[in-house]
Amino acid sequence: MQQLTLALAKGRTAKDSLRILEKANIRFPTFHPASRKLIFEDESCTIKMLYVKAVDVPTYVETGAADIGIVGRDNILESTADLYEMLDLQIGRCDFVVASTSTKPLNDYRSITVASKYPKVAANYFNDKHIPVETITLNGSVELAPMIHMADMIVDIVETGTTIRENGLTILETIEPISTRVIVNKASFATKTPLIQDFITNVESVLAKEGM
Repeated sequence: MQQLTLALAKGRTAKDSLRILEKANIRFPTFHPASRKLIFEDESCTIKMLYVKAVDVPTYVETGAADIGIVGRDNILESTADLYEMLDLQIGRCDFVVASTSTKPLNDYRSITVASKYPKVAANYFNDKHIPVETITLNGSVELAPMIHMADMIVDIVETGTTIRENGLTILETIEPISTRVIVNKASFATKTPLIQDFITNVESVLAKEGM
């Protein structure tokens, strides 16, 4: 019997992702978010779930260690992994933005230094605008960088923008909206087509019922 391997991102969207899966009759009875276990099987033993850091999900899927992944599009874009993006779960919605303590338009800069947890996304965005860019990778409190003159601006994801505003930054541009997506390994899509299609169809049905 074929089995699907699902890589599920830990973090803020895991609870909502599991809720959608449960409504699609995909349940992992031994799962608990506080557990130190990393692998869980569903009730039918047809799906094995890897509970892993969000940043690693695209890598698990691209390499074939997982057939399917559930992760935010921010991590998909930063990974530049070669995979199929199949479905938008419409949870964990936020925006990729450019923000700074200055309100000067981007086109007024001859070159820009950007701090971000997502240096590839930042570099690609400014390269597309033909603005020379230097990226500084920070894994937390990126809002500090413009405040202490480490960088001209930041590229980050924001949900409400409160943290940006409270630290005296202004959103200059929105790069694109972000939400949680279902991704699929390309080879698995060819070799496990019925299983993957059933998974997608069942999840789509839940989203349709919820009006998402």
